[in-house]
Amino acid sequence: MCQLMGLNANTPTDVMFSFTGLANRAQEHKDGFGIAFFEGRGLRHFVDHHSARVSPLAKLVQEYPIKSDNVIAHIRKATQGEVTLENTHPFQRELWGRYWVFAHNGNLKDFNPRLHAAFKPVGQTDSERAFCWLMQELSKAHCDVPSIEELSHTLRELLPQLNAYGTFNMLLSNGQALWAHGSTHLHYLLRRHPFGRVQLQDEDLSVDFSDHTTARDQVAVIATEPLTRDEPWVAFQAGELKVFVDGQLLA
Repeated sequence: MCQLMGLNANTPTDVMFSFTGLANRAQEHKDGFGIAFFEGRGLRHFVDHHSARVSPLAKLVQEYPIKSDNVIAHIRKATQGEVTLENTHPFQRELWGRYWVFAHNGNLKDFNPRLHAAFKPVGQTDSERAFCWLMQELSKAHCDVPSIEELSHTLRELLPQLNAYGTFNMLLSNGQALWAHGSTHLHYLLRRHPFGRVQLQDEDLSVDFSDHTTARDQVAVIATEPLTRDEPWVAFQAGELKVFVDGQLLA
């Protein structure tokens, strides 16, 4: 299956250390990669259906000075849908005048909901169908942008319906918060002061975060499998939804 990586922070934060750790796993997950990150209300969105290990776009992204407070990245190992650009995560839609970004790890069997014109998938993946369905149901439940608490409540009502079709690990963000749901494999980490040196799990690469942070910085990192060594990663319980705002865990 695919691999997910998300970041949520209380200040624009450099994501390239974590993205490098994710990209190193693209040898197996070679069917495309993508990253989306918010800059204020704006969104930068890069996807390629080639492996992150060989893609010139991945090289460009790794050299781009990405700093954001909400990031979603994905490397794909295809289950449903061809290896094409339109099937590459993360997916993007607009709702209530805000961009929404979504990425999924898993396999939803026979999930073919009725979708109206505002939320039709471009590609053929179960992941994009699930995203479109979530956006459609959120738009039905709320006539205007609700609070983070109200959105979280609605998502807790909707997500079990997707879980019934198979494996559904996902990341979702509108630039205000990051929602993470784990049905099988998902982990999170909260980084706080005092920051120190951290090493990637899959490569001999380390960084001393104390050189790049302040005492008030708070960062949450979410990943399918822990990206670093010697940090207190926490596994999600099956069916658990967690909400991250300003680098803090709300639920």
